Amino acid sequence: MGQGGQSRHPQPRDAELGAAVARAQAGDETAFAVAYRIVQPGLLGYVRGLVGEDAEDVASEAWLEIARDLGRFRGDGAGFRGWTATIARHRALDHLRRQRTRPRAARLEQDALELPGRHSTQDQALESLSTEHALELVRALPRDQAEAVLLRVVVGLDGPAAARVLGKRPGAVRTAAYRGLRRLARRLLCDGLPDPDLPS
Repeated sequence: MGQGGQSRHPQPRDAELGAAVARAQAGDETAFAVAYRIVQPGLLGYVRGLVGEDAEDVASEAWLEIARDLGRFRGDGAGFRGWTATIARHRALDHLRRQRTRPRAARLEQDALELPGRHSTQDQALESLSTEHALELVRALPRDQAEAVLLRVVVGLDGPAAARVLGKRPGAVRTAAYRGLRRLARRLLCDGLPDPDLPS
């Protein structure tokens, strides 16, 4: 589990991420914070696609494990992104198994407690709605397609890295992502949204 593979299609900040991870492994807490800020948005989106509203709790559990096992990781920035996605996936699957065995307690909505930020409430609401709508559409896909789309598009992993996270062949993951994206495109067309491939 502590090995990270090489990415053929590096993300824009993978070099910075790899350097931050190496410094964090040497004990630099600030570097760990840098790695967290780079990885967390995509990782949280992936987990939200798997578990819904409990994503922040599950991602927090994943980060505790990531911090604990950081010294065992070997690889570059892209490999770290894949390694963290694997850990987050395991925590998400554990969470889903626990949910099936016990009833869920209602939680106070954290959004009601947050103070307004520097962005307008309208902008935040529209962004939240569009993100939630997109994740609802992805969650409606068959599970293999949903996970492939989330790992490839939200987390930014290439086919081989996503395949390692899912324990599948890269071709199977590419096919699942392609089918999922095609299904999403058809759904968006059925919802009355314009086809992005057609001229306006």
